This record gives sequence, structure tokens and C-alpha cells, in this order.
Amino acid sequence: MKLVIGSDHGGFHLKETIKQYLQEQGIGVEDYGTLTGERCDYPDIAEKVAIAVAEGTFDRGILICGTGIGIGIAANKVKGIRAAVCNDLFSAEYGRRHNDANIVTMGERIIGAGVAKEVIRIFLHTPFDGGRHVERVAKIGKLEQ
Repeated sequence: MKLVIGSDHGGFHLKETIKQYLQEQGIGVEDYGTLTGERCDYPDIAEKVAIAVAEGTFDRGILICGTGIGIGIAANKVKGIRAAVCNDLFSAEYGRRHNDANIVTMGERIIGAGVAKEVIRIFLHTPFDGGRHVERVAKIGKLEQ
């Protein structure tokens, strides 16, 4: 699986922790920034990651800001993206199972590193259930302009 990760300054430290966790698991990930803790705007990072996932360069993406909300809203503006804010394990599982989320977003100010690692593990290893959810995901796609 090909992964891409990004954050603004508010999610920088958690992004670095998640990158290290993925490397320890033998999972490669490409970092689309920010590469420092310097102030930056989350829509810029969300756009780069979301386009890369939507175009198929990467299978899934991880985005982190202070809450996971703003960066997720921005990512969801890109056609083909289903970004789910997952600051808990249940949301990570069902974001994949029912919504076929292709980007997970988290908030460094909300979630601890241990739970964040579990969210990522669940997000990466939970398949889409398909079935009745296929039609619902297709309806989401029809809302895109």
C-alpha cells in the first residue's frame, strides 16, 4: 500500500510520530509537508495530499492539524476524496468499513500518540464492507461538482 502524509504546523509533531511508527512497521510513507514546525496553512497541505490520493499516486492518505477538522474539510473539496476525522478507534474502523474513507484526519490537540497509532493501524488494515455501502458511497460521489 502506498501512503502519503501531511500536516500543518499544528499537527507537525504527531505527523513525525506517525511517520516513525509506520517506518517501524515496515510501511513506507511519503511526506508532503510541512517539513518544519513553522506556521503554514492546512488547506495547502490538504490539497496536495488529496490530489495525490484522488489521482491514484497513493492508495491512502493521512492528514493532521490541530483538530483534524479543518484539514479534513479542505481535503473533502477534492473530487474522489472521502476524508474521515478519526480521533477514536470506532470512527477509524467504520470510516473504512462503511464509507471507504481514503484519507484519515486527526487532531494533534485532541488525540494522544498511542491512540493515533491504533487509529492508523485500524485505518490501514480495515477493508471496505461493500454491499449496501457501495450505493451510499456512489451517492456521495454524485454530490461532487
